Amino acid sequence: MANEKIYVHEFIDIIGPNRAKYMHHMTANWCPIAREERRQLCFGVWGTIGSTGRWPEVVNLWEIDGWDGLAHDLTHEVNHAGMQDPALAQWWREAAQFRRGGFDRILVPEPWSPTIGECTAAGIRGEVYAHELVKLPAGGVSNYLEAVRDIALMEFELHHLTLVGAFRTAMVSDDEAIVVWAIPSFATWIEFEHGFDQHAGLRAWRARQDVLGARVHRTLLVDAPLSPLRIRRQPEISDRLPFDEV
Repeated sequence: MANEKIYVHEFIDIIGPNRAKYMHHMTANWCPIAREERRQLCFGVWGTIGSTGRWPEVVNLWEIDGWDGLAHDLTHEVNHAGMQDPALAQWWREAAQFRRGGFDRILVPEPWSPTIGECTAAGIRGEVYAHELVKLPAGGVSNYLEAVRDIALMEFELHHLTLVGAFRTAMVSDDEAIVVWAIPSFATWIEFEHGFDQHAGLRAWRARQDVLGARVHRTLLVDAPLSPLRIRRQPEISDRLPFDEV
């Protein structure tokens, strides 16, 4: 069945040593509210491994029930003074202790990209995840994601990487994609990275990326303790811990 969801992708800048507390605040405190009030599911909450990207940083990915669902969510959020739901004032105050800001994108999945329900049902999970932010010439996203489906998907699976999601960024010039892969271990990741020098299939994929004008920035992520891919369900209120235990 084709994926007709819409996603909100967030890069979050963390204040000092507060990443664990922020991730718990998002999963245990926000996720139950989001499901009840906005029909919004948590797809993933990850920490960026600083040696491979910006730090300290968290990546959030939220699954929403299509464009109509996104319009409902945004209306609910901004139709108040200060563009903030007053019922969430305490939640925002607590979150502000842990983050200073961030950068969000609206993502459209490829029809063959799995939903979070499909991922958890299939048991997809990694010890680590590869997050690929791909910049392309204007209008180049369709050709690139078709190549991911037709070439990279099979080649990466030969190296034990499993697709988590393949998306195009909305509201831009069709020039950006995000692809996320689950990797079973760091040893597998090292073998995969070496493979770009040693294996014909991965070298061919890199050559195809060059032909398509793709500039790929791959970073590594680790999922939060209550991220759905780790616990194979959505976080619940009962998962909450006092902050001094996080």
